[in-house]
Amino acid sequence: MEEKRIAVTAIVIDDMSAVDEVNAVLHQFNEIIIGRMGIPYRERGVSVISVALDAEPDKISCLTGKLGHINGVSVKSAISKK
Repeated sequence: MEEKRIAVTAIVIDDMSAVDEVNAVLHQFNEIIIGRMGIPYRERGVSVISVALDAEPDKISCLTGKLGHINGVSVKSAISKK
């Protein structure tokens, strides 16, 4: 088992019909989520979500992979080195 890392995942939702699917994926990974902040940017018709995580890198990659396969969603993660 790999050592846990701290990470921040940024999610940009360009298609607001994807919000429920994004929330469902985040709920599946709720045990690794430290906290999250969502900002609906109504003027641009997008939402931005920042999620702080504490998990093994493989688990973080699994989460970002699932989110990245949702149409209208962009996702990137920054993972600590230790």
